[in-house]
Amino acid sequence: MISRLLDTLSNYLAHRKGLMPIIGLVFIFFNLLLQFIFPASFIASSNLLLHVGLIVAILGLMLAWAL
Repeated sequence: MISRLLDTLSNYLAHRKGLMPIIGLVFIFFNLLLQFIFPASFIASSNLLLHVGLIVAILGLMLAWAL
């Protein structure tokens, strides 16, 4: 089951190499917006979306290089 999921995911991302870095950049942009809209929230104060976006973007670049 996990093997089929990974095969399907890799086939999907092979044709869309820039999708994961763009999603990571969107997370980073949302973190910037949250800093101004809700500065006292946990997500904004911990920069959670910034860190998740950076990890997604880096993994997306690594996958695009490998595929």
